[in-house]
Amino acid sequence: MTKLFFIFILITSICYAQHNEFDKYGPFGSQVFTDLKVALDVEKNVYKMDLSYKKLEPKLYAKLSKLKDLQALKLSGNEINTFPPNFGELYNLLYFASYNNEFTSFPADLKKLGNLNYLEFFGSKIDSIPADIAYLGKLKTFKFSSSNDTLKLPITLKYLKNLKDVTIENCVLDSFPKELFKIPNLNFLNITNANVFYVTKHFERFTNLEVLVLDGNQLQTLPFDIYKAKKLRFLSVKNNHLQKMPDTICQLENLTVLDVRGNGFSKEYIEELKALLPGCEIRF
Repeated sequence: MTKLFFIFILITSICYAQHNEFDKYGPFGSQVFTDLKVALDVEKNVYKMDLSYKKLEPKLYAKLSKLKDLQALKLSGNEINTFPPNFGELYNLLYFASYNNEFTSFPADLKKLGNLNYLEFFGSKIDSIPADIAYLGKLKTFKFSSSNDTLKLPITLKYLKNLKDVTIENCVLDSFPKELFKIPNLNFLNITNANVFYVTKHFERFTNLEVLVLDGNQLQTLPFDIYKAKKLRFLSVKNNHLQKMPDTICQLENLTVLDVRGNGFSKEYIEELKALLPGCEIRF
């Protein structure tokens, strides 16, 4: 596979994953319910539900947990900030995503949702991820964007052995969260607009990491140890305050794309990077 072809496949797959994850879950060809009342009337064999931009009547919303067969649930712009009672009774859920609903916390009975593969909150008011997330042993993708100030991560993230894809955006982290280094099979990591000033070392723990995005932070340096993430193919550090990259970056033999736009690198330094990384596409 040529490097240019890999770039195309990588970008295409990222875009597909961002916009089509909902389609992957539930039995093939199953109906997507868009009306909660209709779904509750049917109740059995309701596998997929997209309630985007629907105003949810409180009495009906409180009965959501009756849909025991539900495998994929998308909420968006529903003007809700709490979960219905017994949300954890939706134990067959594989996919849950909420966009622009101002939830202030995760479900109280989160530990019951052990079959979740995909979990996403976008535009929430949540300021901490509970330790109970460790019970989501099948979780593969976790995406989180908050409109609040701060975000605290639990040390229990290290128990998520199937977690491969993590995105944390639009929140405040004091430093690069060391808890993420302990997730054993991480393949994709995106920490964007998170006020990160410092990236800790221990990149040797990223044995499977292929994509690392650190855009829109406050970084002035990257650690020398970055070369230890041997499988890294795509590295983006757009819109930081970097003066240069660590010289050890030349040891990333699989690096295919390096995006350094918005750091003010000189033309001379860009030429130096090109010499250090022959065959790597450098975006500047």
